[in-house]
Amino acid sequence: MSDSFTHINQHGDAHMVDVSDKQITTREASAESLVLMHAQTLNMILEGKHHKGDVFATARIAGIQAAKKTSELIPLCHPLLLSKIEVDITADIDNHCVRVKSLCRLNGQTGVEMEALVAASVAALTIYDMCKAVQKDMVITQVRLLTKVGGKSGDYSAK
Repeated sequence: MSDSFTHINQHGDAHMVDVSDKQITTREASAESLVLMHAQTLNMILEGKHHKGDVFATARIAGIQAAKKTSELIPLCHPLLLSKIEVDITADIDNHCVRVKSLCRLNGQTGVEMEALVAASVAALTIYDMCKAVQKDMVITQVRLLTKVGGKSGDYSAK
């Protein structure tokens, strides 16, 4: 773990990190989020009985769009030319939840961790939005980085 924040300069002010001297390398990150809900809500989604349409397809597209907009949402993120964005959504019937997993990749000078996290988060928020009329007490939880590959700080894999 680093002993300093990269987005804070010597005066303690927030700033965007200068990556112009960094090597262009392949960078990849994956993230996840969980949406906890009642069994009836999950069954409604899986049976296609939701009046707003295909919840998972809409959430997948929202996650992809969000990854592309990360630099507009998170102030110190660089705008990136992502070469791959993947959002997979699966139902866990036994635990009454939906698991969102995202993957982002590029060849560039900075990492894609935030893009993967934003994709997983916005996809989960979209599931909530589409289902809130049926259930308001859903919980979005476990938004976390799963893996990171490439860059100076090396690889990372969640335990």
